[in-house]
Amino acid sequence: EFHAICGENGAGKSTLMKILSGVITDYGGEILLLGQPVRFQGTREAEAAGISIIHQELNLVEQLSAAANIFLGREKRTALGFLDDRRMEAEAGTLFEQLECDIHPGQLVSELRVGDQQLVEIAKALSMKAEVVIMDEPTSALTESEVERLFRVIEKLRKQGVTILYIS
Repeated sequence: EFHAICGENGAGKSTLMKILSGVITDYGGEILLLGQPVRFQGTREAEAAGISIIHQELNLVEQLSAAANIFLGREKRTALGFLDDRRMEAEAGTLFEQLECDIHPGQLVSELRVGDQQLVEIAKALSMKAEVVIMDEPTSALTESEVERLFRVIEKLRKQGVTILYIS
């Protein structure tokens, strides 16, 4: 499904999304996920439940590669415990293929345009098997062609069974 959440500045849109994604944990009311009440104590719990947020201010480390950003904090390791860069780049490449973008997994994020950085964030959400992806004003810094590409990606995700909550 695709749901747009629209309103003026200060209406509480971003606050609601931060509650849904576990960023804000102290609130009144109740959240139902698949008909069951949930109360996340942090973003890791929300991510484990299949909810991921892409903030308006992208949360990427510019000095790291696209693949390293996707798996940051959840790095793939070899049997000996070393970082498995080859595996992370291969999995990132598969995610980028699904998103129909030509980002090289080894490319530094600082070298990417804002629209491509946003696709790195979407790939990160997909790598966590997100079933609900919250996009907080995703088109605010994009060009017209990047907006069109984002809408194609959103439609593709929707067809794959991902629910999109789009804040505008």
